Amino acid sequence: MSEGRSLCGGSSRDVVAIDTNRILDSCRDKDCYEDVRVYLGSTGQDIIEHTGNIRVKCAEIMSANISVEPVQFSRGFYTVNIRFYIKIVLEGCLCPGRTQEFYGLSIVDKKVILFGSEGNVNIYKSTENCSFCSDKHFGCAHETNLPVGVIEVASPVVLGIKILEPMHRCNCCCSLEDIPETVSSRFDCMFSDHDGDRRLAISLGFFSVVRIERPAQYLINASEYSIPKKECVQSEDDDPCSLFRNMDFPTSEFSPPSLSDFSFKGNDCGEAKCSCRGNSNK
Repeated sequence: MSEGRSLCGGSSRDVVAIDTNRILDSCRDKDCYEDVRVYLGSTGQDIIEHTGNIRVKCAEIMSANISVEPVQFSRGFYTVNIRFYIKIVLEGCLCPGRTQEFYGLSIVDKKVILFGSEGNVNIYKSTENCSFCSDKHFGCAHETNLPVGVIEVASPVVLGIKILEPMHRCNCCCSLEDIPETVSSRFDCMFSDHDGDRRLAISLGFFSVVRIERPAQYLINASEYSIPKKECVQSEDDDPCSLFRNMDFPTSEFSPPSLSDFSFKGNDCGEAKCSCRGNSNK
């Protein structure tokens, strides 16, 4: 099945079989979630009870749960259920004129229907504990014939934040008991949920691409891997000035950008985003 080899001693070019994922269906979406509840710890709850001046510094997706299930009476179509866990970094104004940063958690659900074809085989893959005499507690890795749901999502766009009095209810898709431990453990507080407390509601926008995949095998043209000719260059720690002299002068830093240079696509938290990522383990 070889296509031949390159002349002049070049790398060989063969037809090889690969196992990969095939995208069967995909869609893009722009979702807006209004008045989503922000779960707070005792510190955050105390802040919103004593002030009405709150701002959002950053919002980032901490985790997402994705499940796929077949649509009844529609062969080959599947529902992709997605739940996002979003960390909200907030700042409240306290008297006399000081601010305090605190954290919250918001949860939103998304559901789409895509074509995922059909599969009639069970897939088993070898693992470290998979052998002829495997213990009954171990076995080979097993995959069902359901397709795989995948989502790509940009950082949430914060559209608004407000404090709701106890008589108002915000958009809640789940309760505190539904928050997985892997998410709640990343906060240094316990979330509170009392009916008599004020609540924080946030509005978020999401840009996402959802696709559904299945394993597939293909024949492709491939070339042998060639060793790079470029050598790695290490910096000289004993001569920092030499390294500095080889740096390009940052001309753009001394020329402030004009309004036309900015592209308002998605949400760029700027310095707040760095602050958010830097505290992602809280």
